[in-house]
Amino acid sequence: MTTIDYPGELAAVIFCQGCPWRCCYCHNGHLLPRMSSEPGLIEWDEIIAFLERRQGLLDAVVFSGGEPTLQSALKPAIQQVKAMGFKIGLHSAGVYPERLAELLPLLDWVGLDIKALAEDYAALTGVSGSGEKAWESLRLLVASGVAYEVRTTVHTELLSPQNLKKLQHQLQQTGVAHHQLQQCDTRHALDQRLSA
Repeated sequence: MTTIDYPGELAAVIFCQGCPWRCCYCHNGHLLPRMSSEPGLIEWDEIIAFLERRQGLLDAVVFSGGEPTLQSALKPAIQQVKAMGFKIGLHSAGVYPERLAELLPLLDWVGLDIKALAEDYAALTGVSGSGEKAWESLRLLVASGVAYEVRTTVHTELLSPQNLKKLQHQLQQTGVAHHQLQQCDTRHALDQRLSA
């Protein structure tokens, strides 16, 4: 049970494996590779059985990661959970805008990470063109009418106060109404060279 992963709702979080980006401050590094056998993996049938026992107790289910939109079975999984009466939340970095567009009609809330201005993304993710994908996802989300929160992780070595101001201005220009800053927690960061 969580009260912080879907604002205002009691939720369960399903953490999905895999992400094509390698953000230096990622705190879920153990979820980045996709592995078929690892301690802690839970079969889908077990997840559904767990959620059946929580009907009437939990309000929502959040798909998180890693990057959940990497999962080929995400759409049918969301449909199955939604049919059980749960609200559906999604945590995403906007890696795959075309997949997000397909999912938006099924979603009740999205937490979207916008890390920086588009041109500054590659330094954070290690992937060229990643900023364009994230910002396209943002435009789709804002236009969709789905409830959302845009989150930006702040570490002064990675996002200067000046660049943060530029980012906030660009988000405003894009129509973002809900922007949350979150402090970088370096204890489990992918790049252990980041200072606390």
